[in-house]
Amino acid sequence: MTIIDWHIVKRLASKISLVVLIFYGLIGLTESLDTWRFTLLSQAQGQSVAIMSIFASAARWSIKVLPITVLIGSIIAILDLQAHRELIIIKSNKISIWRILFAPIIFLLIISFSVSIFLDAKVTQINRSIMPAPLTTSPTIGANKQVWLVQYSQNERYILQGEKSGSAINILQNVTVFFGADNKYNRIIAESATMVDKAWQLNDVILFSANKQPTKIKNYNIETKSTVSELVLKLSSTDDFTFFELKNSLVSGISDPLAQAAAATRYAKLMAFPFLLVGSLLIAFAFSSNYKRNGSYANAILTGIVLGFVVFILTEMADRAGASGILNPLVAGWGPSIIAIIIGVTILLYKEDGLA
Repeated sequence: MTIIDWHIVKRLASKISLVVLIFYGLIGLTESLDTWRFTLLSQAQGQSVAIMSIFASAARWSIKVLPITVLIGSIIAILDLQAHRELIIIKSNKISIWRILFAPIIFLLIISFSVSIFLDAKVTQINRSIMPAPLTTSPTIGANKQVWLVQYSQNERYILQGEKSGSAINILQNVTVFFGADNKYNRIIAESATMVDKAWQLNDVILFSANKQPTKIKNYNIETKSTVSELVLKLSSTDDFTFFELKNSLVSGISDPLAQAAAATRYAKLMAFPFLLVGSLLIAFAFSSNYKRNGSYANAILTGIVLGFVVFILTEMADRAGASGILNPLVAGWGPSIIAIIIGVTILLYKEDGLA
């Protein structure tokens, strides 16, 4: 890397970091207004945990809005370079905009891969360890306390209904199991059900059949094709899983199509996240890097920021469509990143090499 590359990277990094910190502070301030959760956590786990929950939740949201903060920070950095005529001097030495962009893109890819794979995982683990968990708008399967699960054994299909347990994700309370007409039991009621791989272990059970009196037994096992990791995916937000946990779940196989779609979409989104930030950087350069004699960049900046918000909204819409099975997970995860890059490159080509 040349001195010019380092200069541009340092200017972009400083301005983007400043915008990220400002957004982080604003989000943290908003999270601190949830006094009910702060009081509950303070009483149950101590004030230090309650304070940590504010910082951790703000970090989660700050990662989520990084495409917008990168766009705004990049625009501020580029305008700073324009104000000191640094971009003009660089271009006058026959250095193209594509050469100028090379170092910032490499730097952003390295940092964003670290964020999407490692920092996001750490923030996810911290948020997951705090109960009650912060509210999230991410795709969730079975978000309410009441749980209905369609389960399959080798020979039949049955429905299991229960309530989430606060102690562990693989335990349900007040369980009712409904069978088809071919089973010897019509339904089963149990105080609790614990999933181990390939089986539900029911405790304090009452068996109901059409031709017999209800029978009480201590334990009863029901075969299932589901796994514990699949159940966890069904009963929690996909944002509560790290990159490597999602990868392991997908490799081991998920029989439920909705859980499979949600996990695959989240995994693809994390993989594509660095390229989404590159798209934001390209859009920022596309609308701010051209010199204007009158020094008026207001329209270009406003257009760039609005376009950045549009890309962010498309990302969230694609996330939900992919998690619900409407859109292919690869399209949902990678589509917004590709669109952002195409928009940025197209406008740059038009302005730098076209007729503008």
